Amino acid sequence: MAWLPLPPLVDHHCHGVLRGELDARAFEGHLTESDAPAPPGTTFFDTQTGFAVRRWCPPLLGLEPHCPPAAYLARRRELGPYKSRKALLRGTGIGAYLVDTGLPGDLTGPDELAGAGGGTAREIVRLETVAERIADGLPRGPAARAPGDAAPAFVAGVEEAVRAAARTAVGFKSVAAYRHGLALAPEPPAPYAVHTAARAWLTGRRAGDRVADPVLLRHLLWLAVGTGLPLQLHTGFGDPDLRLDRADPVLLTDFVRATAGAGGPLVLLHGYPYHRQAAYLANVFPHVYADVGLSLTHTGTRAEAVLAEFLELAPFGKLLFSTDAYGLPELYVVGAELFRTALRALLGRWVEDGAWSAPDAERVAALIAARNARRVYGLERVRC
Repeated sequence: MAWLPLPPLVDHHCHGVLRGELDARAFEGHLTESDAPAPPGTTFFDTQTGFAVRRWCPPLLGLEPHCPPAAYLARRRELGPYKSRKALLRGTGIGAYLVDTGLPGDLTGPDELAGAGGGTAREIVRLETVAERIADGLPRGPAARAPGDAAPAFVAGVEEAVRAAARTAVGFKSVAAYRHGLALAPEPPAPYAVHTAARAWLTGRRAGDRVADPVLLRHLLWLAVGTGLPLQLHTGFGDPDLRLDRADPVLLTDFVRATAGAGGPLVLLHGYPYHRQAAYLANVFPHVYADVGLSLTHTGTRAEAVLAEFLELAPFGKLLFSTDAYGLPELYVVGAELFRTALRALLGRWVEDGAWSAPDAERVAALIAARNARRVYGLERVRC
């Protein structure tokens, strides 16, 4: 069903790309969720993601598909970071980027990313980063007040920062799955509990230390819920900082129930290998949505099977495309191409089998590719 038309994709969850040149080892490091180099005698190009990069990216830089990694990296260096980034992003078919700006490093911001890709961009604000920046900005040293006195300023600063972010961002994101796990008490914490937790965290805290206290994480979640904007929640696999068993989205069930009618949509990111659980939650709770990003990038030629499992239970108006690309523009290409290829093959087979009509397949494809995200994040209202 190669004819299946798709609108320009809305990448509702992604990150900036690195501005500088990368050597082979640094490039390979972005093909995996591991934070360690490949074992001696092996390479991260020998993964589903690595093979997908070699399939889809070389033609955008003037090379044959499946060219050797060394030839591809040499061509990338020849063009330089800016030209290669622009050529790759322009080849994705992505028309709008919703960018999580909470990661460190020399990364392109939303406007720079959109300029290179020829689309538009809006910001997704990472809650934990907001809290850590407020904490880093508190007075330190001999002139600083005692940590106990800093707690009210911290709490007030975080609350104001979230309110301010809601005036320009189109959504928030939480990585509570990394910091504590998703088995959090569902109700908003009492103010005294928030101040007590802040006081304990700030005592002895060094600049850059991450927020992991479950009370503070819950407070951040409920601040975001209170804005009415969509709240993205990391679920499923990630880098080694994560305990996978604590990232199963069904652990959010009580929080999902507690937030029904209290705020905006909850968007469950990634999911894999719990993507069926995410699809179930999207099925039974009206304000829950599921995301296919990252799952497809890392499953490569198996992306069609994984997407089919999402579609077993997830209502078609509640599934959203993303790449979760970070660092490499290649990951935007791979995420978009694997999604398109899997979706066309899957829906095409259902049309050929007579299970779906062609018009229904076209409509559902457009929903997942872009229209669901435009509705959930109110993109038409912000002209994105």
